[in-house]
Amino acid sequence: MQPLTIYYDGQCPLCQAEIRMLRARNRQGLLRFADLSDPHFDATANRISCAAALEKIHGRLESGELLTGIAVFAAAYRRADLPLLAWIFSRRWLAPLLNPLYGLFVKYRHAVSRTLGPTLLRLAQRIYP
Repeated sequence: MQPLTIYYDGQCPLCQAEIRMLRARNRQGLLRFADLSDPHFDATANRISCAAALEKIHGRLESGELLTGIAVFAAAYRRADLPLLAWIFSRRWLAPLLNPLYGLFVKYRHAVSRTLGPTLLRLAQRIYP
């Protein structure tokens, strides 16, 4: 299985909680993480636009293939040994439901993160110290 680099917003508490969980479960070393808010992040070297990556989650396989949206979650959960979540996010027949739900989440991500993010981040910090 190819390693996957996940591009995430390090200023988003909800994103931080998810990445913290994925880092802790990255036992096989198949997940890599690139914080778009890091001043050293090089969009050119990563061949990704920060604006596009902040608009919707992006991931890149080692082969160079770019994944977006729910496909990133399916690939990440598979590599983090979370088979049920990987299965759910990879079902084509669920895509007509998951894609609009993810689109709705993206539209309100900042409000959701302000509301739920700090609590979920504290919880993730306790579970994954």
